Amino acid sequence: MDDFQGKTVFVAGGSSGINLAIAKSFARSGARVAVASRTPERVQAAAEALRALGADALGLAADVRDAEAIAAALAQAHEAFGDIDVLVSGAAGNFVAPALGMSAKGFRTVVDIDLNGTFNVLRAAHAYLRKPGASVLSISAPQAYNPTPYQAHVCAAKAGVDMLTRVLAMEWGGDGIRVNSIVPGPIGDTEGVRRLAPTPEALARMQASIPLGRFGAVEDIADMARFLSSARAQFVTGAVIPVDGGSSLGGARDLSAAVAA
Repeated sequence: MDDFQGKTVFVAGGSSGINLAIAKSFARSGARVAVASRTPERVQAAAEALRALGADALGLAADVRDAEAIAAALAQAHEAFGDIDVLVSGAAGNFVAPALGMSAKGFRTVVDIDLNGTFNVLRAAHAYLRKPGASVLSISAPQAYNPTPYQAHVCAAKAGVDMLTRVLAMEWGGDGIRVNSIVPGPIGDTEGVRRLAPTPEALARMQASIPLGRFGAVEDIADMARFLSSARAQFVTGAVIPVDGGSSLGGARDLSAAVAA
């Protein structure tokens, strides 16, 4: 079921972190993989890493905020590899700031990357997706449903991504296209965790808040991406799925802490 031999996978934001791990996971499973990201050097390095795993790989420099550029990248991937079986939209931006300390430009930048970028990728990809059979995945964040101080921009953007997931699952279901969101929790050794927990003390507090008692690994997210894109999940669409070790279960966790105290 995890054999993606002969399948085509396109990963937007696929030059680093969770998204690169997803791309590598599909490459190991036999897929042809195209990755797109803003920086030519990083995207070419990602493509070389995928080729080292034995995959046919293509690196494309494109900013998801530029609808024409990402459409051109998708067209190039389609020309090289054929219909897209799995589309992953994972480009994201973040910084820590209170709403009153955040400029309009800063707020807009994150919304442009996370929400508008996701729309640009998904909308442009529709023409190139396998119909029926394609799996579309957006990489969301817990801020989509957990109000988080100093994260107003991400909360707004990712909530929009998850609602876009649900709407497109309804609109594209008739084409046989499934659309889902994966919500990574605290994933160790990622830029997101480093920004939100910049000190050893903050890192320890974050880990202690996870019911399973450990940080996730990028492979945990890649495994979910492969599952959702496999025949085992052929009746799953419009789902927003946390992969977070239970960290989204804040109410139960807080009550347990109070009882223990």
